[in-house]
Formats: sequence, structure tokens, C-alpha cells
Amino acid sequence: MAESLGGRAAFQVLVLLYRQTEGGLLYALFRRSDGAYWQGVAGGGEAGETPLQAARRESAEEAGLAGDFEFIELDARATISVLHVTGEFTWGPDVLVIPEFTFGVRVDNPELDLSGEHTEYSWFAIDAAMEAVQWDSNRTALWELDHRLRRGGPVQPS
Repeated sequence: MAESLGGRAAFQVLVLLYRQTEGGLLYALFRRSDGAYWQGVAGGGEAGETPLQAARRESAEEAGLAGDFEFIELDARATISVLHVTGEFTWGPDVLVIPEFTFGVRVDNPELDLSGEHTEYSWFAIDAAMEAVQWDSNRTALWELDHRLRRGGPVQPS
């Protein structure tokens, strides 16, 4: 993994918030204010952070999740062009892609606190969520989380 530079670590996190309702599982997606597309909570790590620490911080910043939430580390991984992340070669000319680590987190309250990074959020059933997101990495992580939750299999908290 590339080293951090200027306080920013060379990795991204994606966090999928979900809740169980009488009608089934719902997933929170957020509409980006700078691109008008839907995604999970996403952001970069800071120098010295682990991916889990970054996931917790980004979830607090972007969705208002403060407190002791159990995060599920997913197997889904992606690599993302640094130009899609920072718009420049932040970590030098040889670092072209960085890893994206994915997590799920259960929330019971459907009300979230948005940051300025998003114009709105909404709760989606899995099929609508898969259709709404722009990035394949979001679709893959949504599929994995939904599959794990529905089959009642291991969803090990991080």
C-alpha cells in the first residue's frame, strides 16, 4: 500500500448502512453534492488510520453515526483510480490506483445527519440500491452484504 502523503492515506473506504424493517432490509444511499450520483458513505483514510478507523470516522462525519456501532468488514475490495479520488496524482506519479475497503453497519434509527458532501439520502431495497449506485464497487459490496445478511451467515464485527 502506498504511504500517506500530506495527511491523507492511500486508501478509500466504503460503508454501507443498513436497517431491518418489517418490509425487509433497507440500505442507505447518499447523493453526492459534487456529482449528483448515489453511493454509500465513502472517503479517504487519514495518515495513521486503519481502514476500520477511517470507516468509523467517515460514518460519523457523513451520516452522524456517533457511538458504538458494530462494523462488518466485507470481503469486497476494489481499486480506484487516484484521479477519481483526489483529481490528481496525490501520492506521486507511480501511484495510479488505491484500494477501497468495504464495511457494513447496522443502524436502527432511519434518521441520519448529512454532511455538506451530500444533498440527500434515502433508504433503498436491495434491487433499487443496486440500480441507483454509480460505481461497480458499490454494487459488489451491496450484493455481498445483502447476501450475508439474508443467509444468516457469518457477519463478523470488526
